[in-house]
Amino acid sequence: MNAYSRHYNSIVIGVGGMGSAACYELAKRGQSVLGIEQFDIPHDQGSSHGYTRIIRLAYYEHPSYVMLLKRAYELWEEIERVSGERLLYKIGSIDAGPADSWVFKGSFRSVVQMGIDHEVLTGIELSRRFPGYRLPQDIMALYQKDGGFLTPERCVISYVNAAMALGAEIHGRETVLGWEPHGDGVRVTTDRATYTADSLVFTAGSWNSDLMPWLHGLATPELQVLIWMQPERPEYFRLDNFPVFNCLVEEGRYYGFPVFGVPGFKFGKYHHFEEQGRPHEIRRNPHRKDEEMLRDFAARYFPHATGPTMTLKECMFTNAPDGHFIVDLHPEFPQVSFASACSGHGYKFASVIGEILADLAERQQSRHDISLFALSRFGGHPSKIHREKLALIEHGLPVGEGHPGYRTASRNGQLSMRKSAQGERSATWGDTADPRSWQTQDVTPFW
Repeated sequence: MNAYSRHYNSIVIGVGGMGSAACYELAKRGQSVLGIEQFDIPHDQGSSHGYTRIIRLAYYEHPSYVMLLKRAYELWEEIERVSGERLLYKIGSIDAGPADSWVFKGSFRSVVQMGIDHEVLTGIELSRRFPGYRLPQDIMALYQKDGGFLTPERCVISYVNAAMALGAEIHGRETVLGWEPHGDGVRVTTDRATYTADSLVFTAGSWNSDLMPWLHGLATPELQVLIWMQPERPEYFRLDNFPVFNCLVEEGRYYGFPVFGVPGFKFGKYHHFEEQGRPHEIRRNPHRKDEEMLRDFAARYFPHATGPTMTLKECMFTNAPDGHFIVDLHPEFPQVSFASACSGHGYKFASVIGEILADLAERQQSRHDISLFALSRFGGHPSKIHREKLALIEHGLPVGEGHPGYRTASRNGQLSMRKSAQGERSATWGDTADPRSWQTQDVTPFW
């Protein structure tokens, strides 16, 4: 440790998907960077693992995400070139649900508005084209050829290696004990040393709120369990014959992948059994009830993949109350930035979130519109980046879009977010009112 500098341009706490990308983006700009990770690099204690993670351009959640996704694809392809390793597999994606559901309608609306190539299939047409699927005939499916998956562990490794090649220091097995403002910068204390930096970036996932009390109640860890099952018809679940899926059915919303990396067809249920808690309190050993629930789903909708269970593995979501990301500057100390919570749909954005965090660390602004992700939408004072946007509003100048369920107004120099009547997240059969999704009046039926 004595050979290392103790002062850096930026310190990044948490070197998973987004932290590793932030380390690389900062090092690429000539910054001196320290990345600190409490576990191994990579590790399976949080969210950036599991061999495969979905990436899709059809995005019901909000149009702002589609623009970020286009940049994310560019940056994933960049790190592939830098690392010389394939990390992004474009095998197609399916977004499916009842015709009037927020999953199908929102996904359809997103690709139409953004001019993205796509096909619409009925449940029967989907099964004929991709015989691993057996969805009900009243299900509508949107197929998008550029969807697919990322390999999260290899992505983290590629970003870390690329960052270190540019001079970044990455420390594993080092726990942050605390931090404090230090002049215009920060001081960070770990179980090994004390460091100072001009800026501090938090990308510690479910552990973020332990060091950022302003996120308490706004970044809530939740248990996910994934299963890998042996297909009886393995040819139906190959990369060339099975797009990844995001599917709303009677039992809930599920997601899944072809066989890749390890044996078995992999899938899980969004929000699983809704078990929440602090990261060290969440159970780590999947139970028989987890397996039975997931196997019941497969038996009904993927009957050619109901062989023996190969693997059960847990991971964590970290959810915001409205299901959107929180990416912002600290409301009082603009030298501190953070990305959390990413609400179970964030990994595909890790490359572009890394770029956004590098922007925030370097100049407390971003080239990307992150209005949707402002911490102040939950109340309190806006950060520097959003105060500056409010000044533009006061002068009648345009700014980026806000949350679809909120209206943004200036009131005595503060950011006011008024919640719509939609209420909190509810993802039930045929529901069209998920607060993250497009408004009902925004969707023009085509059938």
